[in-house]
Amino acid sequence: MKMTRLRLVFSTLQVVVSIFLLVSCCPASLAAGEFDPYTVLGVGKSATQAEVKKVYKKLAREWHPDKNKSPGAEDMFIKITKSYELLSNEEKRANYDQYGETAGNQGYAQQQRQQFQHFHDSFFFDESFFHYQFNKGSRDFADTKYMLHFSQYMNDIVPDSFKRPYLIKITSDWCFSCIHIEPVWKEVVQELEVLGVGIGVVDVGYERRLANHLGAHRTPSILGLINGKVTFFHYAVVREHLRQFVENLLPARLVEKVTDQNYMQFLNSWHEENKPHVLLFDQVPVVPLLYMLMAFAYKDYVRFGYVDQGLVETEALLQQYKINTYAPTLLLFKESTDKPADIIQARGMKKQIIDEFVSNNKFLLVPRLVNQKLFEELCPVKQFHRRRKYCVLLVTSGEDSFTNGNEEFLSFAASNTKEIFRFAYVYQKQQQALCDVLLKDKESVPSQVLILERRNTAGKVNYKAVPGGWNGSEEEKFQLQEQLELLQNDPAFLASVAVLPELNNEFASMFLLQWIDAAYDYVSQIGDDLLHNNWREMMPLLSLIFSALFILFGTVVIQAFSDSSDEKQTKPKTKEGPQNNSENGSPNANTSRAPKKSFVEVTELTDITYTSNLVRLRPGHMNVVLVLTDAAKNALLSKFAKEVYSFTGSLTLHFSFLNLDKHKEWMESLLEFTQDAVQIDSDEDDSQHKVDYTGYVLAFNGHKKYLCLFKPVYTGEDLHMDSSRASSSSRDEAVTRKKTASSSLQIHHKLDRLGLWMERLLEGTLPRYYIPSWPGLDKISTSK
Repeated sequence: MKMTRLRLVFSTLQVVVSIFLLVSCCPASLAAGEFDPYTVLGVGKSATQAEVKKVYKKLAREWHPDKNKSPGAEDMFIKITKSYELLSNEEKRANYDQYGETAGNQGYAQQQRQQFQHFHDSFFFDESFFHYQFNKGSRDFADTKYMLHFSQYMNDIVPDSFKRPYLIKITSDWCFSCIHIEPVWKEVVQELEVLGVGIGVVDVGYERRLANHLGAHRTPSILGLINGKVTFFHYAVVREHLRQFVENLLPARLVEKVTDQNYMQFLNSWHEENKPHVLLFDQVPVVPLLYMLMAFAYKDYVRFGYVDQGLVETEALLQQYKINTYAPTLLLFKESTDKPADIIQARGMKKQIIDEFVSNNKFLLVPRLVNQKLFEELCPVKQFHRRRKYCVLLVTSGEDSFTNGNEEFLSFAASNTKEIFRFAYVYQKQQQALCDVLLKDKESVPSQVLILERRNTAGKVNYKAVPGGWNGSEEEKFQLQEQLELLQNDPAFLASVAVLPELNNEFASMFLLQWIDAAYDYVSQIGDDLLHNNWREMMPLLSLIFSALFILFGTVVIQAFSDSSDEKQTKPKTKEGPQNNSENGSPNANTSRAPKKSFVEVTELTDITYTSNLVRLRPGHMNVVLVLTDAAKNALLSKFAKEVYSFTGSLTLHFSFLNLDKHKEWMESLLEFTQDAVQIDSDEDDSQHKVDYTGYVLAFNGHKKYLCLFKPVYTGEDLHMDSSRASSSSRDEAVTRKKTASSSLQIHHKLDRLGLWMERLLEGTLPRYYIPSWPGLDKISTSK
């Protein structure tokens, strides 16, 4: 009885657990039944891969969230992408056709069948039963191979971006929108990576610092990196768009289109550019992306051109170099434009073939040393005895008289094919510091050949100068050949030692051009961000712009209101001006210090105003003082007012005059500190005459205790005219008139150049005479 009950309970428990497992499996089966990729794409089960792909592209364009703004567009787009993912994979498609399982529940269903099959043997439940791996499909083609971290990006990727562009994807594990771009991303990566484009993937969940550094604040995002500059991709994720995006990253005019009209100009530019030239002959009208990428990688060494074989304008060029049109052809030219130095032709022009072809011909036969980088590559530092490289250097000039010697040096280098010797030349005027070190003990010769070997990276070299100079004669060639043979037998042949300075970069662009290029890149980036509404990245810049506009607008408004109030205050004063002048009897009755007033306010410097106008003058303010006498007061004040009137708008300038009849001793004691400025030539004044300070102008800075001095400069033009008129009079009358005219005209013209002096005063270019302490005006005064 008990055994029967136990069996009944066990059977009941077995049925309950079985039902539980079946119910647990049902949602996945139902979910698989609800999602039918054939229905989503609208194709039959017999559809080919080409038909599936064609339908997918059509539906993807129709339901892309960037173009279709309906509420269910994003979900529908994800279903379309998942359906294409499933049906484009033969293994997944066969599994779905047989079991009705998708990639998401295939492993899960197999585990459940296996565990349910062995249920009678044990009640073991694997912990993976409850495990869900989200977004695994986004890395089914080894995204981990391209994963980037911050230090790797800064140390490796950024420097490498100056040789090839990078395409970087920003993703995360919890990104729903990242799934639908995976098929296109995989296809583009497989196509562009073999061409030489760098690929990178940044996971925001693990590399938040790198994502913030790149400016990527949303997923998914795709960006390009070239020359250290980041550019975001803002279009639909389609293969053609991504390919065009990479092409647009490359600089313009990277490859020159060559025809019959310009090919000689292109090839003859090797001397100015100091580079070999490569021509690619192909039948496609557009320059291939592979060729553009190679041109960017070797832009510092080789100049690239492209010849379209299908054009009528290139027929003469094809005949001259006997180009076969059945396959792409590469011609490399160095110093000779008649015959290429190297040639390669292949139907399948791969990156490795072009890379090896160009890298073996990076330099001319005899390149000119134009920068330190080229010098270090041509003449590397000695590492091992068997790997020694000797640099045969010709110091010459670019003038026509040196042409023959330079050409003979080139012919000598072309006949010497030994790998241990590298031939180069340098212009003495462009690299004067280098030539001074190497030729310091040599006599002045037109051209000189030196053999040198770099010993370390600090600039130390062993060298020897070939005696006799260089003109390109047969004797000099024979002597140079002997020197090279002796060097191979005895490395100690190079007895002289020197430390070379760094070479000048002759091709470095001017600072203005660099600034213009940087400004253009910055403005283009701003326009690109504004065009594609990348507001989050633009917020700091927009905030700065609006702040500047607000400050500028506020300043203009405040200035406008202040100007209007000043005008209202000055209008009634101008009406009352004649009355006040008539009542006071003086044109200087109005003592207002408003800028741009209609008169010049000049006060007298006395012992009463001495402290306020000089000793305790406010910091930054200056008092311009005219020195005069009672006899010349009216003439000098009138001329002084005309000369300084244009400077009355400055609030930091004050104008005064000093009566020399009252304070001559104070003037002399003050000018003791400016003796070099007031010296009088012995030819003009003898010892009996005293110095006349009339017409001197002193600019005092009371806070910093210094002064600037203006001495009268008389041209004498009017005096000469009057003296010529007086030639017909008697000698006594002429002398009298000359003295009278001299005294009056000198006073009138003493301040002729005061305006120029005032401009130099405001510019701060006048000499300053510092005073230890201001002498008291009341203590040193002439008592009458």
